[in-house]
Amino acid sequence: MEAALNGRGFTRMHFELDRIETLLDLLGSPQRAYPSIHLTGTNGKTSTARMIDSLLRAFGLHTGRYTSPHLESVRERISLDGEPVGEDRFVATYREIAPLAELVDQRSAEPLTYFDMTTALAFATFADAPVDVAVVEVGLGGAEDATNVIQAGVAVLTPIGLDHTEWLGDTLQDIALHKAGIIHKGATVVCAAQEEEAARPILERCAEVGATVAREGSEFGVLRRSVAVGGQVLNIQGLGGVYEEVFVPLHGAHQAQNAAVALAAVEAFLGAGAKRQLDVEAVREGFAAVSSPGRLEKVRTAPTILLDGAHNPHGMAATVTALQEEFAFSKLVGVLAVLGDKDAAGLLELLEPVLDHLVVTRNSSPRAMPEQELAELAREVFGADRVEVAEEMPDAIEAAVAQAESDVPGELAGVGVLITGSVVTVADARRLLKR
Repeated sequence: MEAALNGRGFTRMHFELDRIETLLDLLGSPQRAYPSIHLTGTNGKTSTARMIDSLLRAFGLHTGRYTSPHLESVRERISLDGEPVGEDRFVATYREIAPLAELVDQRSAEPLTYFDMTTALAFATFADAPVDVAVVEVGLGGAEDATNVIQAGVAVLTPIGLDHTEWLGDTLQDIALHKAGIIHKGATVVCAAQEEEAARPILERCAEVGATVAREGSEFGVLRRSVAVGGQVLNIQGLGGVYEEVFVPLHGAHQAQNAAVALAAVEAFLGAGAKRQLDVEAVREGFAAVSSPGRLEKVRTAPTILLDGAHNPHGMAATVTALQEEFAFSKLVGVLAVLGDKDAAGLLELLEPVLDHLVVTRNSSPRAMPEQELAELAREVFGADRVEVAEEMPDAIEAAVAQAESDVPGELAGVGVLITGSVVTVADARRLLKR
């Protein structure tokens, strides 16, 4: 089944909703079988989706979650009650959909994409389960994304920055306009703090369709955060009141912001507000169970190896801030591999102050930037003596560990390796290090 999906072109994009709408109509509109919470934004979507999912389950709801991309298996994109869909269910659902997808392909100028198919698989899986609520992350943009057929009652916008400019436009206003397309008539919108240029199109869309908006910094937000072992402890102002002493096992101020957005989204979905606060113990239980693979994820110790999927300057800035605030490395070596269409220079400039040494390589994506090209950019920022090149990821990790351990007397407790630059980079490293 994975081979058949890959045959549609893993990275092929064609933004047009008619094909997915036709396929879902043939399936009986499974996306209408349950209410949904829909998320878009530039960074933080998957972490926020996972938090929303965990909170909803803490309140006894059966959940479906659709996120992308995946790290190891396509089944990670489609989860039921927090776990990737099983192989048997995945295959059975695919076999149900495949003949109908062929009919749609025959009638269309452009065949269904990989993402169209996984979206249909998710919606059908959730209907068959059945779930009480679906948590759905857009693939790219919003208005023309295949997921936008759900017309969700709760729309969530995480922070918006410059990314995918070749598809969405090269200004924050253009990008926000695309992403605001997930806001439909009568929806409740939960919006993270945005730059003014991004906030304007969102608020205009809300006014246009009669949506209610709750904004970070006005209706909800983080009141206090303190670093704790394995994460952080937060006091959060929610829509329904203050939730104190909430432990979140993730690092960084950006994850605290994601937690506030997630809580407000769940409050909106469950009907909490000025006169009704959610059960604090259930909120604490939901957050305590959260995980977000590939987001400052520790996979080894001595030396500590962290994996982080930051792939644009907006995301890397949050990662660097978290490293500076919450980790006390005496020596930190980076492994960097990026996709060719990303702002590699911007990533390098953000990483330079926190890395002692950098190993550049390439990941397994056909869109990967060649390692020698990345090395040239890195030398301009780091200087030639702080940059090393490895053709393959295993060699890069080995070189980074050796560099981290060199010239370090005694214990390796303060020594670390950060592997970053792309979700594909993290996936490649994770397969090696998680064995």
